[in-house]
Amino acid sequence: MKISALPFPISPLPIVTLAFLIAGFVTPLLGVPDVWRDRGWLLGLLITGLPVAWRTLRGMLRGEFAADVVAMLAIVGALLLGQPLAGLVVVLMQTGGEALDAYAVARASNAVSALEADAPRTAHRVSGGRVADIDADAIVPGDELLVRPGELVPADGVVVDGASHVDTSRLTGEPVPVRASAGLRVYSGSFNQEGALTIRAERRSQESQYARIVELVRSAQASKSPLQRTADRWAVWFTPLTLAACGVAWMISGEWSRVLAVLVVATPCPLILAAPVAIIGGINRAAKRAIIVRHGGALEGLAKADTAVFDKTGTLTVGRPKVSRIVGVGEAVSLELLGKAAAVEQGSGHLLARVLVAEAEARGAPLVIAAELQETAGHGITGRVSGEAVFVGAPDYVREALLRVAPVAAGVLADMEREASGLRAYVGTEGGEVARFEFADEMRAELTPMFAELRALGFTGLQLLSGDKQANVQAVADAVGITEYAGELSAQDKVARVAALEKAGHRVLMAGDGTNDAPALSTATVGIALAGHGGGVVAEAADVVLLIDDPSRIPEAVRIGRRALMIARQSIGVGLGLSLVGMGFAAAGMLTPVAGALVQEVIDVAVILNALRAATPGRTS
Repeated sequence: MKISALPFPISPLPIVTLAFLIAGFVTPLLGVPDVWRDRGWLLGLLITGLPVAWRTLRGMLRGEFAADVVAMLAIVGALLLGQPLAGLVVVLMQTGGEALDAYAVARASNAVSALEADAPRTAHRVSGGRVADIDADAIVPGDELLVRPGELVPADGVVVDGASHVDTSRLTGEPVPVRASAGLRVYSGSFNQEGALTIRAERRSQESQYARIVELVRSAQASKSPLQRTADRWAVWFTPLTLAACGVAWMISGEWSRVLAVLVVATPCPLILAAPVAIIGGINRAAKRAIIVRHGGALEGLAKADTAVFDKTGTLTVGRPKVSRIVGVGEAVSLELLGKAAAVEQGSGHLLARVLVAEAEARGAPLVIAAELQETAGHGITGRVSGEAVFVGAPDYVREALLRVAPVAAGVLADMEREASGLRAYVGTEGGEVARFEFADEMRAELTPMFAELRALGFTGLQLLSGDKQANVQAVADAVGITEYAGELSAQDKVARVAALEKAGHRVLMAGDGTNDAPALSTATVGIALAGHGGGVVAEAADVVLLIDDPSRIPEAVRIGRRALMIARQSIGVGLGLSLVGMGFAAAGMLTPVAGALVQEVIDVAVILNALRAATPGRTS
């Protein structure tokens, strides 16, 4: 039986136990003889203590010998020795500690509850010119869905009609809304602001990025980390140590009451629960910072990592091309020519077309609506701007177009092409103007402080591994101060290098974003994926997912992991140490069974409350 009216489910045993204890202290004030008070306590111990003892005995029959055994022996000993008050305090300590842990887990699970509560529930399907309301679970890929202003996007998809701004802060924490128009990919859980959008669903709502985030957090909280298993092992060894202390107490005094006092002061089951509370608290704290830690072992991996390995494209670089240089003939390219190129490119769906338009907007170039647009997929696009023919695209496409209307300009373009390299596009006009646009991946601005912080955190090795050309990799490595790097690597090469570091005794943190990074992420001690690019298999292969496309959050993730691990160990060590001290006082006859139980109650509550600090902001080096 569970009581579910409370914010978290608990057994009624602690409430019933507390009621018996209070009744026993109140009855003498009403003139009831002490003998009836003691009988009431004894009845309460039978009602509340036997279920706890039976539950532990069943665990022993399954081969589970943990600290619950000590509590069971204390309860049975209190019954046999006629110490019902001490026994009731032990029951209250045991069941109350479990209730406190339930509260702690519920508090640490708020991220999942909030995500599930805020998940999109309904959608508006567009079919045959009609709009029908459906459950979000009924969405299938290919459905066209209307998203009205003020509504959540119900499924991952692509905008096919409409214009608006989409607030993704609930998913990524980014405060700036994204401009949404045809061709933009949007994700379930994003908030549509001022305009109606029609999107084409790419996957069911149950398979959306939002659903995956919820499942990532849920699976992380349900996992059992190595530290928790270590705590269980400590509990197993603590039980025979307690029994040995009981034997010493008996040999010293020959008094069973001292043995009982040792048992009640040594009951550490709620104490051992402090480890999972701290781990779950750390996972929850990371989730609030848009860092999804998939399981407790990953949190420990973050805490213990000493070597960091990075992919280049999309991880240390933005992963999207940007206009790096505009080359004209003899003089700087005019804003008018840039505006003409952008005017034509507004009608293209090519990625570089959007990059070029963004560059024109950023520079304040005049933009107009081009007419007579004709695009040859993969080659270029032609249109008329204020009556003049404008050609934009690959060098052969633009040169061939110029040969028909401006042969001299075609020759100029051929000369410009001989000295060019890398990703590029050209613009040519009927009036003979020519320019070259060069594109390059942009370095992230936040890298220098990130690497400085990693070094401050004690990372002794920093490496850059990439499938890109060696020269490009070296340029990025030099820019961020990394001395160990390698380019032109396959996915297998990356795995081999990470495995070699692991074999050499390093604990490797690997950060990447592409599908080819997934095997290396799985091989590393802890793999970190940037969800802004890879998603899918990359997020599944990684232990940690950064929802915000910002690798500078990696040091913060490490700090959260180290703090949670420190608090967990602190809670276990201090709690067990205090219990041992209490056992010594009890064996020496300085604590009665009732006093010993109260002392242990204080110790257990204190360490669990301390473990809860892992869910709060803090800093550790």
